[in-house]
Amino acid sequence: MGWLWAIIVGFVLGLLAKAILPGKQNIPLWLTTLLGIGGAIAGNAIARGIGIEATPGIDWGRHVLQLVAAIVLVALGAAAWNAIMSKRRGTSTRTIA
Repeated sequence: MGWLWAIIVGFVLGLLAKAILPGKQNIPLWLTTLLGIGGAIAGNAIARGIGIEATPGIDWGRHVLQLVAAIVLVALGAAAWNAIMSKRRGTSTRTIA
């Protein structure tokens, strides 16, 4: 059941990250979910590293770290996805003035 929760949490974190980031992120839903799962894992590792691994009640600090990590990963993933897709299409996202 742990893998199912990881997918659900990753999906929710990925969608929240896309909603928080400015502009539109043209990445597929499967990539959003994977980046959200990565954010959850990275947030847990950071929380463990700074000593807020397990607290009584809701772990707000851990959840905030997971969301911040998901935001960073979605932003980087969207940039990489756009660069790869524009290269495949043979178009450039840069304009020359």
